[in-house]
Order: sequence, then structure tokens, then C-alpha cells
Amino acid sequence: MKNALVTGASGGIGRAVAKELARRGWRVALHYHANEAAAKSLEEAICREGGFARAYPADLTQEAQVEALFGAVERDLGFVEGLVNSAGVAWKGLFTDMTLADWRWVVDGDLTSVFLCCRRALPAMIREKRGSIVNVSSMWGEVGASCEAAYSAAKAGVIGLTKALAKEEGPSGIRVNCLSPGVIDTPMNGDLTEADLAALREETPLGRTGTPEETAPDPWGLTVLAPGCVLEDEKRVRPGVMLNKNGEEVSR
Repeated sequence: MKNALVTGASGGIGRAVAKELARRGWRVALHYHANEAAAKSLEEAICREGGFARAYPADLTQEAQVEALFGAVERDLGFVEGLVNSAGVAWKGLFTDMTLADWRWVVDGDLTSVFLCCRRALPAMIREKRGSIVNVSSMWGEVGASCEAAYSAAKAGVIGLTKALAKEEGPSGIRVNCLSPGVIDTPMNGDLTEADLAALREETPLGRTGTPEETAPDPWGLTVLAPGCVLEDEKRVRPGVMLNKNGEEVSR
């Protein structure tokens, strides 16, 4: 049975991904930082439905706690073949009002945490010559968002890190991909006013915000960027090619 660690599993996107992975037969380690009640509730819900899940606390901005998290998961479950980095924070306000502490809090929560988790997960994946990492970024990492400068910068960093790791780790049989959702109905966006939401809906082709469940159906079937990457059917992939979950080219 395969094991996956989902960070930020007590939140909207992480919760939906964890439930879907469990439904597909993965044993899921549910990371949480402060919301133990939500993580335990998810653990119980997955187990009631016949899946396996266990909750683990950690502050992902602290190297020692990331090490302790992975150590505990590996002792309990074994090799972590899948990692979903969905934990994150947001700070909204004018750039000129942002303090250095605010900036560091967002960058550490949204980018440094991804770096630490990827760095801890990869040595075992390289030894096993298999594994998959999905980093959750945001559309703001691609186009930027007013009053969310630190968040936009950190999420752009996640995209760049993902592309670099995909190229670096692809030859070892490891996929590193990135999901950049639009506005999703999660607690992180709970402070948006109805006017804010209406403006965002106008910019969205579907005319609505997304749901966490819409990010989860195929968490591994994303972009492959690694030169020479080999799929399960031994098909070789050219760098910069986007594939669907069946390994078919859909764009360049």
C-alpha cells in the first residue's frame, strides 16, 4: 500500500486531497499546525469509510519539526511515496503597510515550508527511484494580486522551485508538479467581502469560485517538465511538455 503525506490537511484543499487519496487506497498522513480538531475529525471520517489516516502536528517553518514529522510518519507507515504541499498562510494589506516580520511570516509559511518538506522527502524517493510531489501554488503566483504582494511572491517561488526540482529529479523517476488554483472557497478566503468575491467571479470563466474538491480528483496528473522523464509505460517525455493523467501530450 502506498503512503502519502498531505500538509495542511486540516484546511480546504489539503482536506479534499487527503480524502481523495484515501478513497483511492493510499494510507494518508494528515499534517496540521494548530487545528488539531479538524485534523482528528478528518482522520476519523477517513477511517469510518474504510481508509487509513493518521494526524501529525508540526510547524513546517521549523527545520527540526519537519524532521520530526517525517520521522514519525516513516516509523508509523514507512516510505513516503507521495507528498502534497498544501499548507499555507496569507497576509492581505497594502505593500507599504507590510513589516519585515509580515513578509517573513508569509514567505516562510508558503515557500520555506515547501523547501523543507521537499528536501526531507526527496532522499528516500531518490533511493527508491520513485515518488511524486505536488506543490500547491496559486494563480497569484503567476499573475500577482493587489494587496497580496508577499503571498504572490512566495507562490511564484513555489512555481519556480517546482520547475527546477522536476528537471533535477525527473531522471531519478520522481515527478514534481505544481497546482495553481484560482480562488477556492476555503477558510483562507473567508475574510473576502461579497464585493471582493463578485469581482473575482467576474474574472473567472465559470463565473464562480472553485471548491476544494475540484482541486483533488487527480492530484498526480499534472505537468511534467523533467527532461528525459520516463512514465510507467516507459514512454519518454520531452522537456516542457504538458501531459494529462494518461500520459498524453495536451500542450507545449
